[in-house]
Amino acid sequence: MTNLFAGLPARADEELVTELLARPGLRIERIVSTGQTTPEDRPYDQPHDEWVALLAGGARLWIEGEGERALAPGDTLLIPAHRRHRVTWTDPEAPTVWLAVHLG
Repeated sequence: MTNLFAGLPARADEELVTELLARPGLRIERIVSTGQTTPEDRPYDQPHDEWVALLAGGARLWIEGEGERALAPGDTLLIPAHRRHRVTWTDPEAPTVWLAVHLG
């Protein structure tokens, strides 16, 4: 059994990404951010859909064609394949915990 809130760092130089499950066409990760953001000149552009749920903390996410949105615990969203996106803010005072499901 895995507890999604076990071993959370108070602070880290980089995001902590833990693969929870991988199957053909499916990857589930826990991502822990402690103030990290995506560089403006290097947005993500993934060849697959990604569904994310914010479990703890807070974040802001910019999605191409939609602008920036704030995320609070319990918020979920689907990022379609090849939709450029980036994290513009995560809470530097407390761990932000994401559940990311990569599809296809």
